[in-house]
Amino acid sequence: MLADIHHAVAGDAPGCPRRVAAAIHAYLHDPELLDGIACPSCPNGYIRHLLHADSSGRYAVVALVWRPGQMSPVHAHRTWCALGVHRGVLSEAFYDLPEGNSSPCQTATLLRGQGAVSFGPADLRTIHRLANLGTAEAVSIHVYGASFDRFGQDVNHLF
Repeated sequence: MLADIHHAVAGDAPGCPRRVAAAIHAYLHDPELLDGIACPSCPNGYIRHLLHADSSGRYAVVALVWRPGQMSPVHAHRTWCALGVHRGVLSEAFYDLPEGNSSPCQTATLLRGQGAVSFGPADLRTIHRLANLGTAEAVSIHVYGASFDRFGQDVNHLF
């Protein structure tokens, strides 16, 4: 999977998130995908586990582990992102930011089961939230167009 992601990132910039999502998709149903990699959950919130950091700092691959009821904050991305559900079901809620309003309004929700992918560009108007609303733990694979050590500054714009 990491080799396919690396190849997908190497192409033209506009199509990168879509190509990375396709690269992830090919591996999401593999039950051995994370064998030998410790990815424990955290009782305080979802947690990211670094799977790979590109040596040039162009991207990082992480596994997110979600206990039932855990969710991300409502956010947009300062960088491109691609994700896929490896285990469980996540809901992805989408939001709009009406002109003159500082609070996003939810516009749609999609359920994303094992094998589902989603992706998006760096765009502060593309606002979403991921959540595990089920009763079992969920694991998703995410690739962000930023180095792992810059995730705090360069990935999410919180609302």
